Amino acid sequence: MTRLRSMTRRTLLVVVVALAACGVMSSAGTAEAHRNDESYLYLDVGDRSLSGRVELPYRDMRQVFGLELSGSVDEVRAELEQRLDELHAYLEQRTAVGDTTTDWTLRFADVDTLFDDEVGDNGLGYAIFPFDVDLRGQDVPQRIEVTFTPFLEEISDRNNVVLVSNDWKRGVIDQETNELVVITEGSPTGTIDLGNATQWRNFRASIDLGVDHIRTGPDHIFFVFILLLPSVLILVARRWRPAPSFRQALVKVIIVATMFTIAHSLTFTLAGLGVLPLPPSKLVETLIAASIAAAALYNIKPIFGHSEWALAFGFGLFHGMGFAGLVEDLDINRATQLVSLLGRNVGIELGQLVIIAVAFPGLFILRRTRVYLPAFYGVSAALAVIAGLWILERVFELDFSINGAVLRVLEWPRSLLGAAIFTACAALYRTYEGQRGRLLPIDGHAPDDRAALGDPDDAAWEPVSV
Repeated sequence: MTRLRSMTRRTLLVVVVALAACGVMSSAGTAEAHRNDESYLYLDVGDRSLSGRVELPYRDMRQVFGLELSGSVDEVRAELEQRLDELHAYLEQRTAVGDTTTDWTLRFADVDTLFDDEVGDNGLGYAIFPFDVDLRGQDVPQRIEVTFTPFLEEISDRNNVVLVSNDWKRGVIDQETNELVVITEGSPTGTIDLGNATQWRNFRASIDLGVDHIRTGPDHIFFVFILLLPSVLILVARRWRPAPSFRQALVKVIIVATMFTIAHSLTFTLAGLGVLPLPPSKLVETLIAASIAAAALYNIKPIFGHSEWALAFGFGLFHGMGFAGLVEDLDINRATQLVSLLGRNVGIELGQLVIIAVAFPGLFILRRTRVYLPAFYGVSAALAVIAGLWILERVFELDFSINGAVLRVLEWPRSLLGAAIFTACAALYRTYEGQRGRLLPIDGHAPDDRAALGDPDDAAWEPVSV
């Protein structure tokens, strides 16, 4: 009964940690919401540049321009491109951006679609019209006047919305839902006050973006997890055996995670600042997939001994280049970029710590059961296969739909709750196996020696050895 209570306390602690992690991870990122009866104007604010995009709903474009806008994405885009000059002229007449004294010139270019799904008759969707603003050599002011009236005269009871999508100096990154100005026919012009720029806002927003990159990056999650699998084991004569204590396993995890952190922070920062040339994204993404395959195969055949830290450092360099693509081509000054890089590094580390916090306890609990080593080899082999398919996708530009399937499995916060449930089940199964004397031995040590190994709690809840 004492052992069961101890196990229950530990399990509840893990569940609490996982639920807290759910809050951290699910708070990152933004939601995208379109009502399909509003037009949107998004602004991207740089140090000395201003750009943006206009998004028009299909239903209003059909009513005003007589467009069909149905069929495949290619068919919809082809129809839009045939009328592109007319659509650009319409937007130029009904859109103005400037300061309190003058309007700047807008240069619309190209057209895209918000969604890549096939559109049925009268189906919903949005056409995207990107534009650049000619500031005439001046800096972006704090207050911007915007006029934005598409469809307000032609269709009654319509509102248009103006938002700032990106403004790094003020901590606005990929914002899709923060409405700043609502435009109506009776009030066609509004004023956006960007507010004062603070590096603290930039830092906080960059942390969220780093966490979100881990949350939505299955390849980075898999790499951290594949390094976690052997952290609760030790090599004895080149064969995996259960680690003797929680402390030893935790120290191993910390060393591996630290080496990975140092490596990817190094290349992330150097590439983000332009000191290290950034290779083509196709090459970087292929190398990241190869790192997962190599780490998984090493778990199956550890030919180099305890070298997980070296693998973490070496492949972490490539992962850092993948992270660096997040800040490429941003119109921000060096100070703002440094703060952003630091914030993203912190966010990425928080994401990794969440993965470790929810995965490590369950793995440690199971390490001495008869199922762990077979599962260890099976999961490693499966991840090697997935990584191999990723390599084929990225080298030959194929689509096996792996990312979508993996992201559905790893969807937050469902996957974190699943990890907490897994840990609870692992604790119950370990107790069951221990009571029946089926736990694997710790190599070289008798059962009564476990407390001397520096883990008295382990000795209390692992009373049986084979």
